[in-house]
Amino acid sequence: MIPLLLILLLILVLFGAGFAVEVLWYIALAVLILWVLGFFFRGSGSRWYRW
Repeated sequence: MIPLLLILLLILVLFGAGFAVEVLWYIALAVLILWVLGFFFRGSGSRWYRW
């Protein structure tokens, strides 16, 4: 019974980590799209961010 619970726990942790990584990829993609849109709307001569 204990090995079965450990396997199920491992599957749950891996699924959670995979889900978190997938969410981070979507956030990174959204930030990239916003950055590209800001670059095109402001033009290449001026910076639209403050760093």
